[in-house]
Amino acid sequence: MSVTITSLDLSGFDRLPLHTRRCVFWEVDPDAISDTLDDALRGALSGFESEFDKEAWISGLMLEWGTCCQIAVEPRTGRVVGSAFYAPPGRVPRGKRFPTAPVSADAVLLTKITTEPGFDDAAPLLLDAVVTDVVGRGVRAIESFGYTSSGEELAQDLVALLLGGGVAGNVCEDCIMATEFLTDSGFEVVAPDRYLPRLRLDLDTGLGWKSQVERALEKLVIAETVALQGTC
Repeated sequence: MSVTITSLDLSGFDRLPLHTRRCVFWEVDPDAISDTLDDALRGALSGFESEFDKEAWISGLMLEWGTCCQIAVEPRTGRVVGSAFYAPPGRVPRGKRFPTAPVSADAVLLTKITTEPGFDDAAPLLLDAVVTDVVGRGVRAIESFGYTSSGEELAQDLVALLLGGGVAGNVCEDCIMATEFLTDSGFEVVAPDRYLPRLRLDLDTGLGWKSQVERALEKLVIAETVALQGTC
């Protein structure tokens, strides 16, 4: 399905899908969740859901740094069907929890690219838009944490590793990108880890990033074509 890619503006927060609006897995520092918080708020944050904090994070970052999200819009309905969030690593508290942190000082951290069901082919387009934006702002590289899934045991390990601060809850696996997607898109592993490697896409080597993103898009198109043929 065709989509239009555009930057999220300050008035567009309410258009984001529900989970994207509420999840603050990346944006809230676990150490800032105090035992003095009331039970309702503590429960919401331990589940990584706080629409107020997410909107405040986006608004503050846009005002101080500029665009921090690209969105994919389905033209016929105007529905937002995908998003890509990115920011200076210092503005992403959860990034410090990863075993392969810290993100390099010259890089922007791509936290997540998510798409609604049926719109997987928007992911490479969103990445392309992120790259185009940060290249125009003089950024040298994009880094991201990959997620190499290995079942329930991994989920348990991640809870202990990432949450910290004595807060119970579950890792939001929807907000961690698959390592395979990143490597297929031209990222290279710069800090290996069995489950959570850190990957990097250098942007100061000509237009190599462009062909890498285009190849990722071609792979998705081919896979979708094969799947459709298999149903005929």
